[in-house]
Amino acid sequence: TIMQQATHDELTGLPNRRLFYDRLAQAIAEARRYSKKVAVIFIDLDHFKNINDTLGHEAGDQFLIAITGQLKTVPREIDTCARLGGDEFALILPSVESKDQVSLATQRILGTLDREFTINGIPVHASASIGVAIFPDDATDMEVLLKCADTAMYHSKEDGRNKYCFWDNTMAGVQCSEQQSKAKARME
Repeated sequence: TIMQQATHDELTGLPNRRLFYDRLAQAIAEARRYSKKVAVIFIDLDHFKNINDTLGHEAGDQFLIAITGQLKTVPREIDTCARLGGDEFALILPSVESKDQVSLATQRILGTLDREFTINGIPVHASASIGVAIFPDDATDMEVLLKCADTAMYHSKEDGRNKYCFWDNTMAGVQCSEQQSKAKARME
């Protein structure tokens, strides 16, 4: 249907960036109302460009479909798993109780993806770099929250890949902290 095409990724069938933003806005609104937390998990596949470059884009697409099959096994029913584009995926975990709960989910993602897939008869190893940010602990503004998760994900990549990092204020220094302050000022 037209609605499905507008809100879901054509290749994987997962929610796309537009639907992800909509669901995140809803999760944050509900979290504000009921004093809950929402975790945003950014997932970037390690060395995906090498697969496209050496095996071709069709093999890359098959790999993304295989990854999607694995990612779908991780979330709870209330969570949203989306493909943001390319080799970037994201999860929204509404109503999280603790950082430990988010750590467990993130470890499951890494464990699920850290394996070998066979694409066109060729073994391809998968792994991911993951960044996590939590509303309202890390940011109260959706855009800042996404930026924090993205920054944490890049920190994971720089720190050796196949791991996850939670956002903390030391990662982006003053820049994200200033944005956080501006977001708080707008809220008041």
